[in-house]
Amino acid sequence: MAVSTVYTIQPLNSSCSSIISTQTKSHLGFNQKQQVLFFSKRITTTTNSSRRGIITCSSAEKTVVIGLAADSGCGKSTFMRRLTSVFGGAAEPPKGGNPDSNTLISDKTTVICLDDYHSLDRTGRKEKGVTALDPRANNFDLMYEQVKAIKDGVAVDKPIYNHVTGLLDPPELIKPPKILVIEGLHPMYDQRVRDQLDFSIYLDISNEVKFAWKIQRDMAERGHSLESIKASIEARKPDFDAYIDPQKQYADAVIEVLPTQLIPDDNEGKVLRVRLIQKEGVKHFNPVYLFDEGSTISWIPCGRKLTCSYPGIKFTYGPDTYFGNEVSVLEMDGRFDRLDELIYVESHLSNLSSKFYGEVTQQILKHADFPGSNNGTGLFQTIVGLKIRDLYEQIVASRAEALQTAKA
Repeated sequence: MAVSTVYTIQPLNSSCSSIISTQTKSHLGFNQKQQVLFFSKRITTTTNSSRRGIITCSSAEKTVVIGLAADSGCGKSTFMRRLTSVFGGAAEPPKGGNPDSNTLISDKTTVICLDDYHSLDRTGRKEKGVTALDPRANNFDLMYEQVKAIKDGVAVDKPIYNHVTGLLDPPELIKPPKILVIEGLHPMYDQRVRDQLDFSIYLDISNEVKFAWKIQRDMAERGHSLESIKASIEARKPDFDAYIDPQKQYADAVIEVLPTQLIPDDNEGKVLRVRLIQKEGVKHFNPVYLFDEGSTISWIPCGRKLTCSYPGIKFTYGPDTYFGNEVSVLEMDGRFDRLDELIYVESHLSNLSSKFYGEVTQQILKHADFPGSNNGTGLFQTIVGLKIRDLYEQIVASRAEALQTAKA
């Protein structure tokens, strides 16, 4: 029986506490016991047949939760490094903890890998005949309970899935940060978890690009053979199509990576066409636009102010619909020869949420060695990072204003 205990951080001026004991079953029938100790100034008590003494505590200082969904090998780790850099401080594993921890902690952010909520280790999945993408191999009850607890200011003992050994390691203590990023295969699959998100992103990588990236990562970093990678991709595809890919319909922003259209019949995948799909009407989020908001734009910036070798660079922008939602789409096809010249492109983009002129270019140059820094993946990941920082600041300001209004 797997056991997880959820501990607390006590906010200032708290005046209530209670222990919640729950026992749930994973999708494959494994029991899980959980204890949660809440502290807050205001409480609401509810009961039902499956839970006793449940107390939900509210606080004006809730953690802001960001969800990032993508398949394995699609650039989540690089995106997380860019995002945490925007908020300042180096993202590192918990000090003194498991060296194989998937968690990254910086000054304001904590990044949790949702692989940690696998209910089966690598051998167990093989025995059951399921992949890690299958919802039955993941504990969504515990995922929801712990994400909600952290958002409410409560520390949790989170499980660890060890990617090196394929085993489930002992849990680690996660304290509530200012910003929690949950990244992995299923941040938007379960509606209960999805409802905890203040903003969500989906990295949508085409099959051709995904294959090239996965070979580079799994062969170079994890020592897998080409044959095993191909077999893994084929085995995962049905579950990816069924459980992972549909989540993009819920995302507030999608970064879509495709083969270039600048080179006819290109098969190398070295030049990419990247689209930033931004949902309209999202609270605290104003989409980035090129030249004129709401217009349809096609722009080839190559010339005296931007060095472009073959096949060049092309930007497009305009309104569109995506899964029935109104969106703005900013697209870049091609790659930069000189990263310092990115400032020319940046000067033509609006609603960047930057703190100063040239901040996007500065961030790209700071991490010039990151994959995608010379194409649209790095550019749009950086822009989304700035937008998330702005969203966080707006949420904090609105909560403070609401608190002052309530006191008045």
